[in-house]
Amino acid sequence: MTTFRAPKGTFDLVPPRGEVFLQVREALVAPLRRAGYGYVETPTFEDTALFERGVGGSTDVVSKEMYTFVDKGDRSITLRPEGTAGVLRAVLEHGLHRGPLPVKLWYSGSYYRYERPQAGRFRHFSQVGAEALGSDDPALDAELIVLAVDAYRDLGLSGVRILLNSLGDATCRPAYRTALKDFLAGLPLDDATRARAELNPLRVLDDKRPEVQELVADAPLIADMLCEDCRSHHEIVKQRLAGAGITWIDAPRLVRGLDYYTRTTFEFQHGGLGAQSAVGGGGRYDGLSETIGGPALPGVGWALGVDRTVLALEAEGVEVATHRECQVYVVPMGDAARAWAFDLVADLRRSGWAADQVYGDRGLKGSMKSADRSGATFAVVVGDRDLEHGVAQVKDLRNAEQTEVALDAVANQLIDMLTALKERQP
Repeated sequence: MTTFRAPKGTFDLVPPRGEVFLQVREALVAPLRRAGYGYVETPTFEDTALFERGVGGSTDVVSKEMYTFVDKGDRSITLRPEGTAGVLRAVLEHGLHRGPLPVKLWYSGSYYRYERPQAGRFRHFSQVGAEALGSDDPALDAELIVLAVDAYRDLGLSGVRILLNSLGDATCRPAYRTALKDFLAGLPLDDATRARAELNPLRVLDDKRPEVQELVADAPLIADMLCEDCRSHHEIVKQRLAGAGITWIDAPRLVRGLDYYTRTTFEFQHGGLGAQSAVGGGGRYDGLSETIGGPALPGVGWALGVDRTVLALEAEGVEVATHRECQVYVVPMGDAARAWAFDLVADLRRSGWAADQVYGDRGLKGSMKSADRSGATFAVVVGDRDLEHGVAQVKDLRNAEQTEVALDAVANQLIDMLTALKERQP
């Protein structure tokens, strides 16, 4: 009989590592909530044209990596390879841009790219994303960078570095594209790379092959050709970051892998991940709305990789504090005791405490081992004979002290003890 496995390049999250991913995701989101970003959720798949027009036909994402199929309605559909295009589509569709600006949104989910699986690079990956739409204020660019840095710091990461660049805008970038294309025309590029240079010369700068990187080492820099508005915008971003105590590395050839970026572009890298060093990144995309048929709507955003952040934490040896899965574990011995235990567990859960119990007909020794493994603070042991006498045994699993408690007082006594413990915690 066939044994099914997860598709190549994907992964399952199972306990206890799944809990780590959950805590990392919540830590990445926490600064966004404090900054007033609201939650948005978009479909896992979209019209293929949204990504072709939004992300850009010259990118590897569109030309090589998208999971695209024709559905039963003869529509071309693509599993989302990134989050920004779908979020912007939702903002336009629901008219959020006609309300108070900027529109600040965060989201989280799975994304899909057909890539060669390797450490830190999967065909299915998890991200937390944030977008601020409707304002070209450079303070928003800096705000998003600071929020990401705060999230990494809150997690205990110390090895994240920030690469920062400006890609100019529609005023100054055309002249740079021409200069870069002229430079690339004189290089011995392979046919595929030359074709990409004709379509979008900036994509060649994003080529990670060492031989290509060596060829473009002397390429002209966009920083030397920025117009006054773009130069001023970039300087303000850097001033705001410096004022917030953020340090960065100027990266004049950083272009990222998507065509929609304008002006501010940045990447978060971690040295413990090897070749796939980026743990997140983003930038400004002031012309994207018009590209997908909307009005002029400047925007800036980022995406942080949950799985890569977990790898960075592991590389630094940082342990993520996970919530205790169980606080009270009930061990019933006998049919009548199991019925009483079921009610006690339900009452504790409804009161806001994490409780569990032994299921099935198991012996006392094995049941207590399960109680220890649960991580619970207290165990309640009760048998049918205990019920006849109107008592249960409450055991403190930290020191093995056991107390006999009247049945009708068990729930309240447990709640009192758990509350006292919680109040003593720092």
